[in-house]
Amino acid sequence: MIRSVKDYPISQLLDVDSNITYYVPKYQREYIWGKEEWEYLFDDLQENNPGYFLGSFICINQSGDTLAVQRLELVDGQQRLVTLSLLLAAIYKFLQTHYDALNEEQRYGLYHIRRRLVLKDEPSVRIRPQMQNNNEQDYLAVLRELGILANAPPPRYWRSRRIYRAYSYFEERVRSEAGAAEDPIKFVMDFLSRVNQAVMVKIEVETVGEAYVLFESLNNRGVPLTAIDLIKNKLLATMEFLQRGAQPEVVDHAFRQWNTLLQYIGDDYRIQERFFRHYYNAFRGDLKDIYAVPVATRSNLMHIYERLIDHDAPTFLEKISEAGRYYGVLLNRTEPDEPGEREELCFLRKPLLDLERVQGTPAYQLLLHLLLKREELQLDYGHVASMIRFLVRFFARRNLTDTPPTRDLTRLFMGIIDQLSGLTGDGVVTAIYHKLVAVSADDAEFRKRLNGPIYEENAGVTRFILCSIAEQGMTRENEVDLWRLDKNRYVWTIEHVLPQGANLPRSWVEMIADGDEEKAREYQQNYAHKLGNLTISAYNRELGNKSFLEKRDRKDERGNFVGYKNQLNLNEDLANCSEWTIDRITARTERLIELVMDLFKLELD
Repeated sequence: MIRSVKDYPISQLLDVDSNITYYVPKYQREYIWGKEEWEYLFDDLQENNPGYFLGSFICINQSGDTLAVQRLELVDGQQRLVTLSLLLAAIYKFLQTHYDALNEEQRYGLYHIRRRLVLKDEPSVRIRPQMQNNNEQDYLAVLRELGILANAPPPRYWRSRRIYRAYSYFEERVRSEAGAAEDPIKFVMDFLSRVNQAVMVKIEVETVGEAYVLFESLNNRGVPLTAIDLIKNKLLATMEFLQRGAQPEVVDHAFRQWNTLLQYIGDDYRIQERFFRHYYNAFRGDLKDIYAVPVATRSNLMHIYERLIDHDAPTFLEKISEAGRYYGVLLNRTEPDEPGEREELCFLRKPLLDLERVQGTPAYQLLLHLLLKREELQLDYGHVASMIRFLVRFFARRNLTDTPPTRDLTRLFMGIIDQLSGLTGDGVVTAIYHKLVAVSADDAEFRKRLNGPIYEENAGVTRFILCSIAEQGMTRENEVDLWRLDKNRYVWTIEHVLPQGANLPRSWVEMIADGDEEKAREYQQNYAHKLGNLTISAYNRELGNKSFLEKRDRKDERGNFVGYKNQLNLNEDLANCSEWTIDRITARTERLIELVMDLFKLELD
């Protein structure tokens, strides 16, 4: 049976005065997290508000004596807990290195880290990894190197294995981030506070059997229990409590509503989480009297929805279900129920696809607000379509220039929503237009970025720009789907005419630099990623480092041109020339820039 389910900050899970330890049994898999997970954890802790939700873990508690050392067996969550302890070890290393510069309070914080890693009254580690691949011995060696445990010979080759590499990554990352701060010690202490305040849900059971039944029910093929799962559990438990004595069908109906909501927005957790953040941000003005926070983030998501559910669970479920239906429209997943509305929304599909492809999803919170309050704002779908097309142009420029910065986008769109009060129809569209133009990069900056190494700046937006140019010249006779996927990969991809690879073929050295290899390398470095040297091809791998003429004239097995004579207007100048030089790259860059400047003018249509 479940003994307890509760969320705790890391400071309590690793309480300096407690006698609780966590150990990973030897039958569990070894520590497998790598740089991607280490980086993701560090960035999330640094970028989100204190109290950031780190997920859940399941442990078996068979202890009867609360005064004795309690050894909790980790069934799920070992990767995260072991990684957190290695991060704490890295912070300890930095502060220990700067010990003489610490004040009394900071030295006390250093002492607390030590006690979070080992027990106070005996030299027992707080978290003990399992034994496979020397995980346990390598972890102990890290603590010994820090002087936290008594010295002993380390295992052979321990610095080349994953435990030490995780610690080494965090040690370098902490040192680097602190070195860039105005006050390095304050930065590290503030970051330590974020680690200590991060929250995990601790689920205690009594037996291995119960743990694994729970593990299977909460973790579909190893996927951790998420904030969305916890919101659902809170909602259904509240509905069941409110409907005591009523027909069971009432709670069953709520469960079906929830499942329908998730069908609208899909089973990708990142999109689910984004929807719940966007819902609060889009309607904060209506919800702030129930629970007011400046902005919904990953770290406060659970607290927001606990309050909304406690306030009025049935109304909450109805409203968020309706919002989910329209969010599904934004995702091009669902359609409204009314046939007439479905026909009108057909005009939104292509603009919405373009908005997703240009990486404009931060605007979904604004669009969700406009769709749900369409009647109140006196908007028709023509207004909405015009707004989406403008947002596509805005994001093409923003994502290349980083103006306004990514960190400002959520508050930008929330601020626009606040400014719509009292406006209707064309006034809504005009207000949004003027606000976004005011914060966008001007034409000179956009042109400057287009004339630089655009592929290196943002390959995704570069692909969108190239596809947009190509689509302008399509007719029904030569129309192709440049966004077609095959096994979750685009069939049509960016092709560098002058190859970008390190092994530049001799034919290219001769063509662009008259055989001067050093000059050819310089040209390649300065021009390979320019707009004029880029196109899109459905046979990128087959073209690669081939000579220009081979690329130009390439055919498939049926005799169709698949090189630069593939009938795309984007490739007209490539198909009609016999050599590719730096002058041609420069000229094509200038021509394409003029096309892009016209395509992505900051104006309403």
